[in-house]
Amino acid sequence: MPEEHVLVIPESRLGELGRFSGFRAFCPDALQALLNPEFMQFRPRSAVEEDPTFKQLIPYAVLESDIDGQPAVFQYTRGQGQGEKRLHALRSVGVGGHISREDADGEDLYRSGMLRELNEEMIVEADYDEELAGFIYDDTTPVGRVHLGVVHRLKLSSPAARAREVELTQSGFATVAQLKSELDRFETWSQLCLNNMY
Repeated sequence: MPEEHVLVIPESRLGELGRFSGFRAFCPDALQALLNPEFMQFRPRSAVEEDPTFKQLIPYAVLESDIDGQPAVFQYTRGQGQGEKRLHALRSVGVGGHISREDADGEDLYRSGMLRELNEEMIVEADYDEELAGFIYDDTTPVGRVHLGVVHRLKLSSPAARAREVELTQSGFATVAQLKSELDRFETWSQLCLNNMY
């Protein structure tokens, strides 16, 4: 089976966001600069997983709704079959993954990849509004140093969404208050989202 080639940008392009670590509020001009075709490349995933001179662009969708009038977010535990082995058994509020070379068939490869990942992992049975909420870059861990997250907020009209992928275990909507009380069980990106978006 041929190796997956994933979308990356050179580390120098992070300057378009202003140097930061953690969560940064969304800026349309910055995303446009990051997605400049002149700087986007597809590289073998194995070659970039340990190479911080390139950042793998990851759409990270947070599905939110409400439960009894309280803000709620879809959450799950990452199973052993999920692609990033360094995140197994951690809880997450983000759905998404790498943009691959196959996504380039569409007119907007980033958008195509984001929707493909969402549809592979989730069954969403409610209408929703989407907005871009921010960027995540965590230079404190080996996995964080090679990825750049683009956070999408999906506001569902009702909590009618469930995991399609079996590796998203112990999943479902839970109130933000409950999730924040269990913050230390979540992967770093999810902690950053919960602390900065709610």
